[in-house]
Amino acid sequence: MTKLILSGCSGHMGRTVAAMVGNDPYIEIIAGFDVVTDPSIVFPVYADPAEFIGDSSAAGTADVVVDFSIPAALDALLTFCIDKRIPPVLCTTGYSPEQLASINDAALHIPIFRSGNMSLGINLLADLIRRARSVLGDGYDIEIVERHHKRKMDAPSGTALMLADAAASVMPETPDYIYDRHSRRAPRDSNEIGISSVRGGTIVGEHEVIFAGLDEVIELRHSAASRDVFATGAIKAAKFMAGINKPGLYDMGAVLGAIL
Repeated sequence: MTKLILSGCSGHMGRTVAAMVGNDPYIEIIAGFDVVTDPSIVFPVYADPAEFIGDSSAAGTADVVVDFSIPAALDALLTFCIDKRIPPVLCTTGYSPEQLASINDAALHIPIFRSGNMSLGINLLADLIRRARSVLGDGYDIEIVERHHKRKMDAPSGTALMLADAAASVMPETPDYIYDRHSRRAPRDSNEIGISSVRGGTIVGEHEVIFAGLDEVIELRHSAASRDVFATGAIKAAKFMAGINKPGLYDMGAVLGAIL
């Protein structure tokens, strides 16, 4: 039985994860972290991770922390996880470069999972992008369009950056990420990856990767119909990380490798 602490438990994704865990006999939530109180939550919730002491059994059996909160919660969460020697599954996006550096530093002490998107399908898409860029080469321009609901605060999405990084990883030179073209008065450079963001309505998450070449266009797309796909990935990652003791950074590639 995997025992987890759910950070951001009162948010939309937190509630989705909690509902899915409730139907899984192999994992349970022993506590939550959130500054917002939700009276429907059946486990104890703490506004600050430092407040969580737990009883002798709970404190000793928390195997993993799943985080669907906000970037501002990172410092307290990393401090808690390092102190308790509990691996976190970081599902939050929008981290600053300084926060990413803090995650890298913390990974020297504990195992840390981080992914720009928890969907297994998106991570498969990233692999397909690497393969496509390797085969197609320099003759195809890459553009990424991402669409999300109007409540999403960061743009571009962490997933869009993750997909751009996948393409960049197999390019001979580090590409420029171009987020805004309205002020640019120049032809498109071949060493660019364009990233466009759309925000509106209740779009759960859509990502389109366009390879535009001479006289042909290849498109790779992923569309999420509900948050369940992200919750499913987070739970799979939690079960995987609960068995990891070696410090370092882990991602969905490691989870997919364990599944396959």
